[in-house]
Amino acid sequence: MSPRNEPQNEPLKLTADDLRGLFLFQHLDEDQLAWLVEHGQVEIRAAGSAVHTEGEPATCFFVLLDGTIALSRDIGGQRVEINRTDHRGAYFGATQAYLETDAASGTAYQMTAEAITDVRLYQLPARDFGPIVREWFPMAMHLLEGLLIGMRNTQRIVGQRERLLALGSLSAGLTHELNNPAAAAVRATAALRERVAGMRHKLAMLAGGSIDPATLPVLVELQAEAVERVAKAPELGPMEAADREDEVGEWLAAHGVEGGWELAPTLVAGGLDVAWLEHAVNRCPQTATEAAVRWLGYTVETETLMNEIEDATTRVSSLVGAAKQYSQLDRAPFQVVDVHELLDSTLVMMGRKIGDRVRVVKDYDRSLPALPAYAAELNQVWTNLVDNALAAMGGEGTLTVRTSRREDRAVVEIGDTGVGIAPELLGRIFEPFFTTKPVGEGTGLGLDISWRIVVNKHRGDIQVESAPGDTRFRVLLPLVAPPLPESTTTA
Repeated sequence: MSPRNEPQNEPLKLTADDLRGLFLFQHLDEDQLAWLVEHGQVEIRAAGSAVHTEGEPATCFFVLLDGTIALSRDIGGQRVEINRTDHRGAYFGATQAYLETDAASGTAYQMTAEAITDVRLYQLPARDFGPIVREWFPMAMHLLEGLLIGMRNTQRIVGQRERLLALGSLSAGLTHELNNPAAAAVRATAALRERVAGMRHKLAMLAGGSIDPATLPVLVELQAEAVERVAKAPELGPMEAADREDEVGEWLAAHGVEGGWELAPTLVAGGLDVAWLEHAVNRCPQTATEAAVRWLGYTVETETLMNEIEDATTRVSSLVGAAKQYSQLDRAPFQVVDVHELLDSTLVMMGRKIGDRVRVVKDYDRSLPALPAYAAELNQVWTNLVDNALAAMGGEGTLTVRTSRREDRAVVEIGDTGVGIAPELLGRIFEPFFTTKPVGEGTGLGLDISWRIVVNKHRGDIQVESAPGDTRFRVLLPLVAPPLPESTTTA
């Protein structure tokens, strides 16, 4: 076949018998075939030329007569071949021109078609082809449009439901995480109130003359020293702590301090050992030994309780900050972000679901620059990938979150040590409604939504490698802002 062998002065036509030989048209009647003969024409494209380009208005419906065609999509700035065929009768282009909703919206070509060899094509204008198909097959059109609209609505509703369920799960986890430090702060505050009341009682004794006023400056100095020791108190193991408590308890009993065994754990926790206590009481009158020790005990307890309150409130503040980072409240949808902050906030939000039996390993490339992104939607991607990893591991294993750079793209890798994905399923995991989870545990939209967020909105790519004990999802995101897509809908 060669373009030189075909007349070029007028459009080339197929006969009714030619059309009947194509599987797509073999059952049409004579009038229908006559319409196709009149409105269609043969086109010849040279090898290496584009038949149509992704994103351009879908104006033509094509049927392959001879040659080889490759269909490809632009993913992350790279052309990825989706299909290649030399099958006579294969069709592509404006394949949904017969749908009234698509025709009204001026649907664009979803892929690029390129001639690998010289090709001969039968071409129909979409503006003519669409209406005549609706006229010829009205019932089929109603069924097809109903099926398409039903699938779109189902996908939208299930997608919204999945996001609500994920939000509910995250909210429950966040509530649980917030409750622990909040309850700790409440308990510490109640205990602190009791200790402060005890210190006021000691001050009342001082004012009443039960304690020599000359002892007060010494007690204040010892109090300041005790506070410093609390701040620097080492963490002791159970055996070491028990030994020191025994030593301090015996020392207190030897110095006539009543209930010393109850006071010993507090003093040891504050870093006050026998040597320091001996030094402290030597600076006070012998009659004030018990008062001095109890004053120091109150000091250690109040300082420890204030530290607990500070830790608890800091934890609450950190969780609120992570929730705000995760939800991207009060922030522009499209912004320049540090991908590590997004990953960390997602891990915090999913902390309760991750649990204690999953070891989280972070391997961050901190030299990675900030990147332009829809931050809240990327958090949704991380949530879906981490959730799938946890499900694959059954709540026990190692979750690896790694970042790196590959030329002009940032790479985020989510790895797990779960059962892996069967090779025959790898090609389907990004399909809508496809899931390997049991019925009721997955909708099959998590990875589909993630794909559209990464590929369609960010012009990136998602890759997956899987073997038993080692599954890795890699998200590749451009470091330079891609052209904004016409639609920002992800559901």
